[in-house]
Amino acid sequence: MIDNWLLILLLMVMAVGFGGVSVLLGRLLGPRNPTPEKSAPYECGMPAVGDARERQSIKFYLIAMIFLLFDIEVAFLYPWALALRALGWAGYVQVVLFTLVLVAGYIFVWKKGALDWSQT
Repeated sequence: MIDNWLLILLLMVMAVGFGGVSVLLGRLLGPRNPTPEKSAPYECGMPAVGDARERQSIKFYLIAMIFLLFDIEVAFLYPWALALRALGWAGYVQVVLFTLVLVAGYIFVWKKGALDWSQT
């Protein structure tokens, strides 16, 4: 029992040691010639414009939440697909009902105008 814990501790020490040695070697052997251009924030290949704390439209957050909701629900279809033969017809009926609820939710969100960006 204690041997297993020692192996886990050894693995953790090796992982932290590898990370520490890598950072240390990068600091010692890497070039050191910072310029203002290298020190500037970089995102998507575009220069930073405006304030980072700019207020976003509520539509942006609403779309993001709806995307996450439907994305996570669709992720439940993968285990079902793997267990399709074992579940039989009862599992098939359940996933059809699940899909119908998803489609009904999508239609509801669409009809409410949550997906329309023209009304900002």
